[in-house]
Amino acid sequence: MPDPPRMSNPPSEKATERQISNEENVVGKESETVTAHGIPSVADLAQANTRGLRAPEIIARLTPEQRIELEARLRKKIDFRLLPMIILMYILNYIDRNNIAAAKLAGLPEDLNLDPNASQFQTAVSILFVGYLLMQIPSNLFLNKIGKPAIYLPACMMIWGVISAATAAVTNFGGLIAVRFFLGFVEAAYFPGCLYYLSCWYTRKELGLRTAFLYSGALISGAFSGLISAGITQNMDGAQGLGAWQWLFIIEGVITVGISFCAFFILPNFPRTTSWLTEEEKALAVWRLEEDIGEDDWIDSEHQSLWLGAQQAFADIKTWVLLVLLFGIVASGSVTNFFPAVVKTLGYNNVVTLLLTCPPYVLCVICTWINAWHADRTGERYWHVVLSLVVALAAFILAAATTGLAPRYVAMMLMVPGVYCAFVVSLAWISNTLPRPPAKRAAALAFINAVSNASSIYASYMYEDRMAPRYVIAMSVNCGTTFMAIVAATVLRFMLVRLNKKLDRGIFVEGAVNALPGEAVQHGFRFKV
Repeated sequence: MPDPPRMSNPPSEKATERQISNEENVVGKESETVTAHGIPSVADLAQANTRGLRAPEIIARLTPEQRIELEARLRKKIDFRLLPMIILMYILNYIDRNNIAAAKLAGLPEDLNLDPNASQFQTAVSILFVGYLLMQIPSNLFLNKIGKPAIYLPACMMIWGVISAATAAVTNFGGLIAVRFFLGFVEAAYFPGCLYYLSCWYTRKELGLRTAFLYSGALISGAFSGLISAGITQNMDGAQGLGAWQWLFIIEGVITVGISFCAFFILPNFPRTTSWLTEEEKALAVWRLEEDIGEDDWIDSEHQSLWLGAQQAFADIKTWVLLVLLFGIVASGSVTNFFPAVVKTLGYNNVVTLLLTCPPYVLCVICTWINAWHADRTGERYWHVVLSLVVALAAFILAAATTGLAPRYVAMMLMVPGVYCAFVVSLAWISNTLPRPPAKRAAALAFINAVSNASSIYASYMYEDRMAPRYVIAMSVNCGTTFMAIVAATVLRFMLVRLNKKLDRGIFVEGAVNALPGEAVQHGFRFKV
């Protein structure tokens, strides 16, 4: 096989040393313009020019001090308009998806005459993920094409809120299956859409922490859902002739619809099309993404090819390694779909059980933020993923090995943070590893998230009541999938280190931001490891 194409004038060792390195800071004068792990200093225009990038005139005339001040103001404005709303939307997305676990303790199986021997409740849980899997890739490609997340995401939210509230009207197993399937079908648009949405606004060094903020919505929902469910179960059972589980779906569904109306007026689209940014802020929002990667991002719908993006994602081997990584993590995290049932094995009544589900999620939010913040600050990904998974692995082993009250609750406290600290950093790692073009990134995010959630289809059958209290099969499978994720992360790290060494030498790397041989070296792009 012939050697990969090289630059016609390959850089000398001394010149290469001055390029941005993903492994260490550059020594000498250039070190003042490059931060740790190969992230260019965003305030240094001259350094960007040496990478072959040309800032628009409105940005080029700014002094470094003005640039830093403008970017800080822009970032605060983006954070204020995006993060609170998308986190709130994701809290409700997760509550509406997983409130069936709390509904089980509030009498849903008995009222619908579900047959425990036929695993009908488990089927109702798993069928949601069939619809969830089917819709994610088409939805993300469509979102990338139209470029209107401020309309698309709230519209989907409104629809899933109506479907969730309608669950209160079902009277049998068939109706429950239908509602759950369509709920998953519509909810599929949100999370992968939001991951792609964030990657169109934030640079790589900012993305990990913002992804953690987004996913904290799911974790916060785990805590709040337990509190809300405990209150409704305790006080509203039989009100207006409805059971507590029916009020659970009605109240949470109506809240979702109400918030979706507000989201229409708050969320922006993409930087180029956002009306509440000044022209200077728009130019900087676009330029800093180009400066970060070495290539422009979303321009307009004419530049977005749905199928080409999907083909590029499927043809990249890194997509498949990331898929194995995320599948292992999500499969291990499927315990959260049945967390109230797992906590119930501690022997407390329903209300106390729901309250005991809160502390693990509160700890998880804190740990996830710290882990993601440190991953962004250092530019490191691998150890932030693997060490978290080691904690989860130990928790699953402990849960399967003992029936003691204290060690079992310790295991429950650790398994949720262990899994989701790794999950959040891995999500940012996808966008870092498959940065451009946007259509490819959108397809990869949706594909990986969809297939990884397929694990929830079979996981439902590992948490049947007869398998309590240790759930040995489930915990053993979780150990296996956690180990699989660790192996995948290790393989990915070796791959990316090898590719970065090629980029250091000016060799063309498929999937890097180098339209021509050696362009990645000129533009300073490196994969994060």
